[in-house]
Amino acid sequence: MKKESRKKVKDTVDLPLVHPNAAGIDIGDTIHAVAVPEGRDKVCVKSFGTMTSDLKSIAAWLSDCKIDTVAMESTGIYWKPLFNLLIKEGFEVSLVNAKYARNVSGRKNDEDDARWIQKLHSCGLLKSSYLPEDEQESLRTLVRYRKTLTMDCNRFILRMQKALEMMNIKLHTVIRDITGKTGIAIIEAIIDGERIPENFLKYVDKNIRADRDTIVKSLEGNWRNEQLYLLQDCHCNYIHYKQRIDACDIAIENQLKQFYRESISPKTLPASHKPTKRPTKNKPKFNTGQYFRSILGVDVTAIFGISDISALEILSETGTDMSKWESSKHFVSWLNLCPNHKISGGKLISSMLMRKKPNPASQAFRNAANAVQRSDNWLGDYFRRMKAKGGNKYAMVATANKIATIYYKMVSQQVEFSPLELNAYQQKYRQAKIAFLERKLNDLKKEAA
Repeated sequence: MKKESRKKVKDTVDLPLVHPNAAGIDIGDTIHAVAVPEGRDKVCVKSFGTMTSDLKSIAAWLSDCKIDTVAMESTGIYWKPLFNLLIKEGFEVSLVNAKYARNVSGRKNDEDDARWIQKLHSCGLLKSSYLPEDEQESLRTLVRYRKTLTMDCNRFILRMQKALEMMNIKLHTVIRDITGKTGIAIIEAIIDGERIPENFLKYVDKNIRADRDTIVKSLEGNWRNEQLYLLQDCHCNYIHYKQRIDACDIAIENQLKQFYRESISPKTLPASHKPTKRPTKNKPKFNTGQYFRSILGVDVTAIFGISDISALEILSETGTDMSKWESSKHFVSWLNLCPNHKISGGKLISSMLMRKKPNPASQAFRNAANAVQRSDNWLGDYFRRMKAKGGNKYAMVATANKIATIYYKMVSQQVEFSPLELNAYQQKYRQAKIAFLERKLNDLKKEAA
């Protein structure tokens, strides 16, 4: 008997019980499997539906079982209704990545998954994902929806361009943007029935660089009825989406005012804080600069490459509290803008980026990095140097890492952006390279001696 008891002790591993009142939930579209510690009820694992009444039943059962904290997998968007309800009922809810709660191999079902999540959470082995607050979640939803509307609007621009190309109307090769003042005026004239190329010249703006003869030649084509219909329909949808984007901008501005509990008037904008960058095509209709200054305390649009819409996307994704990340390195790691070092046996076996889709904040920083590659500043010089070293993707990630680090320090330390001069930055890089080569030369001399 003593030998058997000793053997059992050796074959088991005791883990500390961090959360004794922990529950685990396996999320699904039609069924939620909920597991509680043994002894809290006759059945420790139950399956519930996903209707609102079922979610209330889950909260009531967890309360009867004296549960304090709950862990659930992030499955699509099915977790959000239950998550919000449990938070409202006073439970501590952790949303965990399914990769970290992966079960051992064998037969798989929802009840076993829920029981496994409950065991891991009770031992403190699961870490909650980053989750925004309720007001920030509302702002993030609106900003993401605006981005979707913009992408849909751009699709109809491409279809209008295709319809013109099918009729051999080369307008898009003459002017830079067919949705500008001149392009829209000519398209609307075509829809109204104008077919003589010379009659379109009155719609050409004085800022168009192309000469009149080239414009007339580009508007000579074969007017096909089906393509004219597609042009008219796509133009109508384009106008509709532009109106929806304007309406979404109003909702975003109202959410900003509600989020920070203050109504900001354009008259309160400091005189020294004037837009220093040329406005982009997709810029929101309201003055974003005053909101960034009042909300974040600094002007993040002063960073090279950060546009108004990029700053708005980053704000909606990260919020104002940078203390959620311990340092700038943790911040860029969350953005997946740094190498994923894998060390085994004391050796680095891999340092590639994690293969996952960039979140909207990471994509905004990558777009900012891509925007500075031809700029005449130190970030542009850094991008070109990294591109020569490892290619365009390598340079984009490296420069986005720099921009994200600057953003983190500006917001967390409340300091303004003070860029280096290009000549000073290049001189500093040359000195560092000379010092590196001198150290290498000294090492070679020591080896030769």
